[in-house]
Amino acid sequence: MEAVIILTALFGLLLVRTPVAITLGGLGVILLWSKGLPLVSVPQRLHGSMESFELMAVPLFLLMSNVLLKGGVGRDLFAAIQSWVGHWPGGLGVATILSCTLFAAISGSSVATAATIGTVAIPEMTRRGYARPFVFGMLAAGGTLGILIPPSIPLILYGVIAEQSIPKLFLAGIGPGLFLAVAFVLYGVFRSMFSDDFQSLPKASWAERRSTSILALPTVFLAVCIIGSIYGGIATPTESAGIGFVMALVITVAMRRMTFKSLKEAVEASLRTSVMMMLIVAGAKLFSFAITLYLIPQSISQTLTTTFTDPSVFILAVGVVLLIMGCFLETLSMLLIMVPVLLASVINIGIDPIWFGIFFVVLIELGLITPPVGMNLFVIQAVGKARIEEVAKGAIPFAVIMLLTAVLMWFWPELVLFLPNAF
Repeated sequence: MEAVIILTALFGLLLVRTPVAITLGGLGVILLWSKGLPLVSVPQRLHGSMESFELMAVPLFLLMSNVLLKGGVGRDLFAAIQSWVGHWPGGLGVATILSCTLFAAISGSSVATAATIGTVAIPEMTRRGYARPFVFGMLAAGGTLGILIPPSIPLILYGVIAEQSIPKLFLAGIGPGLFLAVAFVLYGVFRSMFSDDFQSLPKASWAERRSTSILALPTVFLAVCIIGSIYGGIATPTESAGIGFVMALVITVAMRRMTFKSLKEAVEASLRTSVMMMLIVAGAKLFSFAITLYLIPQSISQTLTTTFTDPSVFILAVGVVLLIMGCFLETLSMLLIMVPVLLASVINIGIDPIWFGIFFVVLIELGLITPPVGMNLFVIQAVGKARIEEVAKGAIPFAVIMLLTAVLMWFWPELVLFLPNAF
């Protein structure tokens, strides 16, 4: 009965738009007070939640991402890829997804990926006659690759909460991330082959390809350094984030695209997002500690493992819950609220927590492009000066592809686990 009351209060407060950090932290304080525990433990728990070395990677990756955004790196990536594939059927769509994939491998942020590539790709694609809903949907979906392809901020947070290896989670995200990118590209190509609502680009000259590729090389080198330093055992994800920020700053300054004003704006944007995320993390840690005292995760785990003895049915039930929650909660909230509750059941029922982390992220990716609170829908709406209905309509086919990918992951777990098991 306690579990029902607490969870009802949690979702009730979230539905009336109470800030997530206040909801989680406030409920945690009330629960601790109800148990008669001294409230001096609250600041101790809040301070302890910020002590994780791995969490330092989050503000560093955000800072690097905003520096690249202010430095106009997305334009270089898009121009280089467009010069190679722009003359294909739906070539600008292909260039858009490939640019999102590459930028995701640098930034780790969905919103930054969608905003950076969208700023460049939307005017170019609409000028060439591509249907507006298709353009907006492709950019919104392409942006979601930013939280799956490593380095991924949600995977870092999942690793901290679930106490799983972050490098292994990064390896596990590569297969599904690239699979989704290829699936998005194929959909764009096939749609363009059977549609005449766009104009093909002329094939770029070798001189143009060479000049645009040289301009994009520093950014590609940055991505290689970040990912290579992690998988080569040279640096931890946190250290690689610091290296990435310094390199991003050097690249943008050397290209004369970073002014003091732009750097200040990048730092302020990163600070705002980092503080918001850390407050939610702190509130979630406090709430998780409180509900553990009430044995709620254990009760839910016992109920779920008793009700859903078959792992397939359990995953189906979790998927349905995440799809529904994705319509109302943003990704970070879903991650920090649901993982502590579900993790014990996942382990008890015999599901690999690394696999579950990627499955979870794919489902919360889907929440980024589902109304009414899909974050990427609003980002693309703002960038493209569009109606939200246009963006949501265009995102539907990509949402279906993402859902089918989640199903495929269950029937073919090696898509996720091949790389982690190989290293």
